Parts: sequence; C-alpha cells; structure tokens
Amino acid sequence: GTSLMGTLLDIWLQVLSNSKRQMTDLIYTEKELVHSLREYIQAEESKLAAIKSWASKLDALTRVSTSDPEGYLAHPVNAYKLMKRLNTEWSELETLVLQNPSDGFIGNISVHRQYFPDAEDETGAAKALMRLQDTYQLDSEAFSKGKLPGVHSDAVLTVDDCFDMAKTAYNDADYYHAVLWFQQALKQLDDGEEAVVTKAAILDYLSYSVYQLGDIPRAIELTRRLVAIDPNHERAGGNLRYFERLLYRQLNEINQASEPASEEPIQLGTYTRPKDHLPEREAYEALCRGEGLQMTEARRSRLFCRYHDGNRNPRLLLKPMKEEDEWDSPHIVRYLEMLSDEEIEKIKELAKPRLARATVRDPKTGVLTTANYRVSKSAWLEGEEDPVIERVNQRIQDITGLTVETAELLQKDEGDAFKRLGTGNRLATFLNYMSDVEAGGATVFPDFGAAIRPRKGTSVFWYNLFRSGEGDYRTRHAACPVLVGSKWVSNKWIHERGQEFRRPCGLTEVD
Repeated sequence: GTSLMGTLLDIWLQVLSNSKRQMTDLIYTEKELVHSLREYIQAEESKLAAIKSWASKLDALTRVSTSDPEGYLAHPVNAYKLMKRLNTEWSELETLVLQNPSDGFIGNISVHRQYFPDAEDETGAAKALMRLQDTYQLDSEAFSKGKLPGVHSDAVLTVDDCFDMAKTAYNDADYYHAVLWFQQALKQLDDGEEAVVTKAAILDYLSYSVYQLGDIPRAIELTRRLVAIDPNHERAGGNLRYFERLLYRQLNEINQASEPASEEPIQLGTYTRPKDHLPEREAYEALCRGEGLQMTEARRSRLFCRYHDGNRNPRLLLKPMKEEDEWDSPHIVRYLEMLSDEEIEKIKELAKPRLARATVRDPKTGVLTTANYRVSKSAWLEGEEDPVIERVNQRIQDITGLTVETAELLQKDEGDAFKRLGTGNRLATFLNYMSDVEAGGATVFPDFGAAIRPRKGTSVFWYNLFRSGEGDYRTRHAACPVLVGSKWVSNKWIHERGQEFRRPCGLTEVD
C-alpha cells in the first residue's frame, strides 16, 4: 500500500506564525519616529522662541524710533545701529526663518518608509478583522469598543476608523460588511463622538450599500435623513426618487401596500452574508466558535491517556511520552511536553528571519497567490540547520515509529480554510503547538465535528491515509483565525514512502 509518486526530500520542518510577531518591529519603528517627531517639535519651538525674542526686541526699538524719528536719528549711535540692523541683522533673522528643522525628521521617515505597510497591507488587516467578525459572530461594536472575549482593552475604533473599515469593504463591493461598519460609524457619531467624516457622507454610503443588499425601504428612510441634513446634496434627491419608484414598481408587481422601514437599527443578523466558494464555511466557523462539536459522553468514555514508549524505543524507555486521546475515529492523539520552552524559542529564532507571507490558491485560476486577508506567515527549516531541529525530528520518528527522512516539502500552512487537501501520499501529520492562544486559533475537522485547542509545548498526531493507502478524507482540517494572542505552530508531514515495513498495508480500503 505505498505510492511511488513524489520525490524523496530532505528533512524539513515548517514553522507558522501569525504575523503579529512580525509587526513588533513596526511598533519599535513607530516609537523611534515619535522620538524623532519630538526632537523636531523641540527644534521648531527653539527656532520660534528665537524669532519671538527678535520680534520683542525690534518691537521695543521701533516703538521708540517711530515716536520721534528725527530726535532718534539725532544720536549718532542710533543712526549707526539702524544701518547695522537693516544691513546685517535682518539678514540673520531671514536666515533663521528659512532654517528647516524638519530635515532630520523627514530623513528619518524616508529611511523607515521602505518597511512601512502599504495600502494592500491595510486592506488585508481590515479584511482580517472582518473575517474574525464573521467567524466569531462579533458585532462591529465589539471591535470598536475593544470588547473582545476575555479581553479588557483600551484599543478602540473612532468614527473615522469605522468609516475607513466600511470604505474598504465598499470598495470591494462587499456591501454586507460595509453596512455593518457604516452603521457603527453612524451610531458613534449620533452618540456625540467628534469626527472628520460628516453624517451626510456616512448616510450617503450607507443608503447605497443597503440598496445593494436589496433593502429598498431602509435605503429610502436613510436617504430621507440625508436630504433633511443636506437638501442640496448632489445625489440624494435623485437617489430618493429612484428608490421610491423602484419600491412602487416592486409593490405593484406583488400587489402589496407599502410598509415603513424597520425602526430597528442594523446589526449582525439583519442581513445574510452572501455565500462564497467554500461550501463548508458555516460548519468551519461554527466549530471555531465551539458550536456543533460532536464530543459526546459516549465518545469521551472511549478516550484515554497513557505513557507511550514508541514500541520500547530505547530513547523513550526511561522517559516515555504522555499521550492523550483527542478523538477516537479517526484516531487523533496529543503528546504532552513534546517541545521544551528552550526548543520553542530556538525554532522561533531560526524561523523569524525568513517568515514569508502565507499563500492561498485562487479558486478561479488555481494559481498560488499571496492572500491579503491572511495574517499568517510560514518558513521552512532544514534538519541540518541546527541540532534542535535534528533532535525534534528524531523525537517525532521515535514517537510515531515512522521515518521522517521522506518528510514532504510543501508550502501549505495549517491556516488554509479548506484548500482541497490532496491526501495523496502524505501519510501522517504531526502538528506542534508552540504558543498558547488567548482566544481563537483552534484546529478544526468539519467532517467529524472536532476542534483541537492550541496548548504550548504539546503536539497532535493523526494519519491522513488508511493502511490501504486510500485517503482518509475525514482528516481534512483548517485553522481558526486567532482572535486574541499570537499562534506559533510547526508542522511535520510524514511521507508514505519509506514506511512499508513501519506501517504495513491493511487488507481492505478502510483498514
């Protein structure tokens, strides 16, 4: 039951991290820029203080000289000083005024700008927030007021922040999220918060977005509010007449009287999120929230924990691994104390310089592209690079009884929500959790309703193939987005080839 497809590859360990760790550098960059800005302000204030001192001195002089010009000039010293002032001192003042203390600050910004995020990064961060909003069914208020599960934070979004979030969705023709965020901006503005954006601008965008979602009565009500605020608005009057005609025609077709728009404010659940190309998204998101888990009492009674010595492996005899069952069928186990804190830090240290933005496959073209809504990054580490990697690889081999010499080099990360997993000749998965996560970040299996939570230093292991070599499609899995915290995992995919005598074939397809 082995496959001859695929190439033998060196030992690789993939390390994944959501890019919050990578963004710490930007935090220090920003601190440095604030320091530079303070220095610039100080230089400007010193310059202004010098100019004010000149102005005060000259003010006093000219008051005296203009009160009696002839008497003033009658004194030869005054005549000399007037000549001197106008010939040299005013030129010095001109030089002072022309001095530009901003050069240092501008130079500093120019140096750091190459590391700044771009528009695509900003859009990606906004979409990542919206993905969290969908997955964990959080309303815009939860993000805006920093009320995330288990977290009390002063990270808040202003009216203008909410408006910009909405504009990101709107520009992407994502009217479902646009409505949620324009509504939040409007609510905060109505509550008296100061903002640059006007109520008219929010109502303009919100009414059109609501119309795009097919809610014409509410589009009319919002446009009427816009006309009341700004009777001369360039679009409002025309839009209102268009919406009213549209509603009239629709009601005529079904012979129904007009009903006023709902007085209820728009919230999560008012409109249905449009379907996308991922049929299992609802099941996946529910599992991420801890809903729909199929862990019954009967199943729990079949789960055990034990000491595991890798079939009397000499390296595990003295210190066997603590093994816990996570699921019965397919069998998923967790190993406790798989990685020490020192090993974790070393792997992170090796991975950090080469963490690259994770890619996904475009569902239409099939081409791998960098996904701007993904905030995970991945790196590959080779066994020979450091004794720690070699040691971890050996430990995986000891525990599983499988050779890792044919581990697969595959640039795919655990975070891909349902890229079709070609279970092909990837025999087994060994997933190391290298951090605890405050909220979110579970690994979920929609086919049988399991969710496995990250626990630092532990690893989970399962087979992707039956003994016959047939793919066990139940093991398709995806990572839930991290809501609060940072997630570091390392993956080891163990190749089918080379395991002929370590895991012999079964007699039927599903053995």
